[in-house]
Amino acid sequence: MPDTDDNTRTPDGPGATHRIDVGGSVTGSVIAGNHNVVVDAQQGSQVTVLVGPERPRPQRRERAEVLPRSLPEPVGREEAAQALAAAVRAGGPVQLWGLPGVGKTTLLRHAARLLPPGPDGTVFLGGADRDIEDLAQDVFEACYEAPGYAPNRAELRRLMTGMRVTVYVDDADLTSDQLLELMDMAPQATFVFASAERTLWSGGTALELCGLSETAGRELLERELGGPLADADHEAAAALCRAAGGLPLPLLRAAAVARSGPEGEGRLPRVGEVADLLPALLAQLADDESVMGVLHLLATFDGAEVAAVHVGALTEVAEPGAVCDRLVRLGLACLGEYGYASVADTVPVVRARFPAPFPAERLCDHFTRWAALRETTPQELAAHGSVLEKVAEVAESSGHPDLAVRLARATSPGLARSLRFGVWGRLLGRGWVASRAADDRQAEAYFLHEEAVRALLIGKRVVYAALLAHAAWLGHELAAGSATGAGGGAGAHASGAAGGAGAHASGAVGGAGAHASGGQPSFDVHHYMGQHGFGSAHSGASAGHGALAQPSVGSGGAGSWGGAPGHGSAGASASGHGGGGASVASGHGGGGASGLTGHGGGSASGLTGHGGASGAAAHSAGAGGGSWGGATTASSGAATTTTATTATTAATTATAVGAASAGVSTLAVTLVSLVIACALVAGVGYAISSSSSHSGQSRSSDARNEALPTPSFSLPSELTDTSTPTDDPLEDPAGCEEQSDAKQKSDEAGATAPITNPAADQAWAANEQQLSEDLAAAAGAATDPSIKSAIQKESSDHASLASAITRDDLAAIDQYVDATGDDASAVTDLCYS
Repeated sequence: MPDTDDNTRTPDGPGATHRIDVGGSVTGSVIAGNHNVVVDAQQGSQVTVLVGPERPRPQRRERAEVLPRSLPEPVGREEAAQALAAAVRAGGPVQLWGLPGVGKTTLLRHAARLLPPGPDGTVFLGGADRDIEDLAQDVFEACYEAPGYAPNRAELRRLMTGMRVTVYVDDADLTSDQLLELMDMAPQATFVFASAERTLWSGGTALELCGLSETAGRELLERELGGPLADADHEAAAALCRAAGGLPLPLLRAAAVARSGPEGEGRLPRVGEVADLLPALLAQLADDESVMGVLHLLATFDGAEVAAVHVGALTEVAEPGAVCDRLVRLGLACLGEYGYASVADTVPVVRARFPAPFPAERLCDHFTRWAALRETTPQELAAHGSVLEKVAEVAESSGHPDLAVRLARATSPGLARSLRFGVWGRLLGRGWVASRAADDRQAEAYFLHEEAVRALLIGKRVVYAALLAHAAWLGHELAAGSATGAGGGAGAHASGAAGGAGAHASGAVGGAGAHASGGQPSFDVHHYMGQHGFGSAHSGASAGHGALAQPSVGSGGAGSWGGAPGHGSAGASASGHGGGGASVASGHGGGGASGLTGHGGGSASGLTGHGGASGAAAHSAGAGGGSWGGATTASSGAATTTTATTATTAATTATAVGAASAGVSTLAVTLVSLVIACALVAGVGYAISSSSSHSGQSRSSDARNEALPTPSFSLPSELTDTSTPTDDPLEDPAGCEEQSDAKQKSDEAGATAPITNPAADQAWAANEQQLSEDLAAAAGAATDPSIKSAIQKESSDHASLASAITRDDLAAIDQYVDATGDDASAVTDLCYS
């Protein structure tokens, strides 16, 4: 794939400018759950809700076939291969675990290509730095033809039920809970994981892969050297294998050192030289500029896979594939599903040879232009997500956060369209951090808006409302040139129906507007981002309306491999407009803890602010002297007064309520939090309507603010519809809430069900039968004939599904799985449309 066009070039001097314009095919529409998402690279994405008939109907593929790259057959792994094959035939799950470099990837790929596939096919995935949701979407797309569609969790489980594929996941360093979570999304699939540590403890087979025997070690050396060892070298080979602990990787490097002798006849390294194999190899390669340039680049990406075409474009190596393959043979790099990556133990050794990472300007320029090309697909962007993250980090740490902002903005639309919401979220987080460091308020609003959309798509409705309000507030500030809100009363009624559950929140404010003195929505974005692994690039909290204090120059300069320069260890915090008090919205009828919950739709994430707390933990501080990693500093800040906004449902008053963060009673905090929740959603409508009302008013004479347009923020229709079909807007038709509660109860039971046959099928059948009975009771509570009939049909089909599972009638299972999905959509449309 090309990385430049006739109108682009890579700046090659320190004085070069780095303007990047986002172009190419960066807009498009995708569907996630029952949400239609129109991705926009400039103004931000828009979301609308699809009713039942408009939702996609995925077509099941006749067979899933996603096989790994072909690698040489593993040496000395006959017994391990037999044990792995037996465990896969037993139905799994299986975890192959062992030390890095022991050969797990080679054996797993060998098994995926040679073992009989599952009844519905084989899927091989690379799991390094991948989120559970992204892996599940990979499996779904391998099994179904549904372009541009990501089902929600309930729909995914319904679609994947009955799919008997064998799924191999390499580099799956997941916790026990994450393993169960992924397997639960495809209940009848057989999962085979490869990981560094054991995390599968019950309900499957865990196989530890140990080092090679001395005989197998000698065979590997002979294969790499191209012939049998001399008799005099047999003992040296055995000693070498023992010193390496039987790990194939050091043996590959030993063979490479031996091949480097005169005419390839060098001796095998001795036992005492095993620890120095890596430095010895690098010393031999030091004069090869192309090889060292590639190693420098791969070390910068720190284990993230990058395609050979990017290696060639960045290092100007004519045949990057050949150079990378040579490094693989030397044991200095590895070949993955998406490209080449550095081997973990090579990174610190390579970094010691270079004073700084690969230039951030070249990295950002290349990948930003590549992301904007029409030929670049969303799938390619998602595959390089980890690389893009590393590039953004390098740009930040080298003092160029503006480049990281441009990179994140250029890649965000494509990542959204890839439907890999995990990697999209990480890039949005990186962009938000960089926008704060660059003091780019418009970009900050954009990233918050996109993160709000992403939160809605993954089911975090409270986060969605809060982030959207915060982004709209930023947009309003940019447009008005002032942090003071004004205007008449504004109210917003939010209602939604996603995944068969509805959630309602209502609030109204008048007079002074949505926020006290036009202040910032009471949602602690720093805390939210910190929970997801992103902190402000510099310690210390934002002051006033959130402007990031400029860092002072510290010991970590631009030539350091450490963090951003000048990260202070402490900073005083200052309260923003409205503070950052707790924000909790209670829904109607749903179970679960704090947060906005739908009608029986399961608990949603609660949000807890932290007053006007200081910024999140800083990145690692840069160390001088060419170090690649400095000491980590922790940010700190004093507690501040939290100013909240109260709103009455009669839309009559808006009162600022303040309480000291220390010594306030739990009851008071709870009451304030509940009141804030009403104001929060109301603030969304106010912030947007205020932006419109200010369009005809005089604005600040500040040229910078006047030149910045207001980002476009659009709410889904169900969050702007103020109609009230019943006297009580929080009351649903009889039977609907009971039906939703029954579905939630079934989902919770399924989440704790066994994951191996035949126990899994027995639990599944029992769960379907219980759901049928609960739905029958829900139908009895319904008074509307149409709703009663729809719930009764759903109950009947779940009973038929339970019977089909008991009989192991696969055709009937498929039939009734589809039928129950249609039933649920029909009930949702009747109850919540």
